[in-house]
Amino acid sequence: MEEYDLIVIGSGAGMNVASQALQTGMRVAVVEHGLMGGTCLNTGCIPSKILLYPADVIRELDEAKKIGVEGSIANVDFGLMMERMRSFVEEDREQMELSVSAVEALEWYRDTGEFVGDYELKVGKETITAPKVVIASGARAVVPPIEGLVDTGYIDHVSVLGLETLPVSLIIIGGGYISCEYGHFFSALGTQVTLLEMMPRLLLAEDPEISEIVERRFSRYAEIRTNHKVVRVGRKGDQKVVAALSGEDDKTYEFTADEVMLAAGVRSNSDLLKPEKTGVETDRHGWITVNEYLETTKPGIWALGDALGKHMFRHTANYEAEVVWMNAFTDHRQPVDYHAVPHAVFGYPQVAGVGITEEEAKAEGYEILVGRARYMDVTKGYAMGEDDSLVKVVVEQGTGRILGCHIVGSQAAILVQQVAYLMNAGSQDYMPLADSQVIHPALSEVVINAFGNMAPPDHVHAHG
Repeated sequence: MEEYDLIVIGSGAGMNVASQALQTGMRVAVVEHGLMGGTCLNTGCIPSKILLYPADVIRELDEAKKIGVEGSIANVDFGLMMERMRSFVEEDREQMELSVSAVEALEWYRDTGEFVGDYELKVGKETITAPKVVIASGARAVVPPIEGLVDTGYIDHVSVLGLETLPVSLIIIGGGYISCEYGHFFSALGTQVTLLEMMPRLLLAEDPEISEIVERRFSRYAEIRTNHKVVRVGRKGDQKVVAALSGEDDKTYEFTADEVMLAAGVRSNSDLLKPEKTGVETDRHGWITVNEYLETTKPGIWALGDALGKHMFRHTANYEAEVVWMNAFTDHRQPVDYHAVPHAVFGYPQVAGVGITEEEAKAEGYEILVGRARYMDVTKGYAMGEDDSLVKVVVEQGTGRILGCHIVGSQAAILVQQVAYLMNAGSQDYMPLADSQVIHPALSEVVINAFGNMAPPDHVHAHG
């Protein structure tokens, strides 16, 4: 049995902990059965966002008609887009692999590990152990038990990156962020896209007002069917046929396309590890159970990232890695703090948020003020022709503490970040914004307007 000071399962954000351990002279084992770098680098946020930028450019030209600029796309080079994405990812991964191979105190086990006893993992033919273990094992796509789905074949967020030709038509099963982002990508490039979502609206985790605007604007470029549960997938000649039951009239409708993409969510990879054999508990969905310090039910074993099933963003996993390092290897105990986790959906239109929604604030018992502003309320928004967009803020009455901010429209991710900074500073209130000079005319004025329009939630503001 090979002994180490630390075992890290997963080479995404888990590598942050491994790196810090190596700098302090520890001997570290990294168990990674997949590609070095984890989900974000290889199949997640990095490759998808490289692909999405060309789609943004196309949509910007499409929308420019509203402001008096009309043009056409001479050519869409799908092959070049895919090659640029792959070359960037491969170069980063190769650099990471070279760095890992050059470290004498680090051993990379390129296989799936599973616990076989207390702090012991079997990896291939070897058994390894360490007094401290970090589980950063990630997640994988959920494959729902839909009749004919597996036999007919489908692509998902991983295999889509291997496409060589642009499909003429595509049905996407699901209405979350992966569905909206890839729906935006393919529809902008000219693919006929249909989204089938069993829930009443897209982006269920977002504020309902945000989801409503997304569906309204995105439906100009794709066919969106919410309240449609996919019940069967099959073939008709060289086409794939998806049957979906409508929750509105209880009728089954058929949709036909060249390809089907599955984007129905993700599930934990923890089942591959058999964590129960070392005393690590999971919840009923298989996500690793941790306390406020990110320690599992087994002392000395911590978990972070997608393995927790909470905030599945790389920036959050990086933060969690810092918390794990602090609690596992220093005398300082730091509880995890999720009150201001920012996120973005890079679809059309772009969505971003931080903190809790109005509904969540009410459910948690807060007395709140809610403010809204449209992009068209400010000069820059009008200049851009952003006629269907929204900034919505939620603030605690009395204290002025910012509880949440939710945005749909161009540059949403950039705009929401300034609110995330405030939510992590001092008293977490909005007064620094109120006291600041704001560049005029800039789009950031719309965020200030939202705070200026705050009122109790039962008070309705009129917007142009």
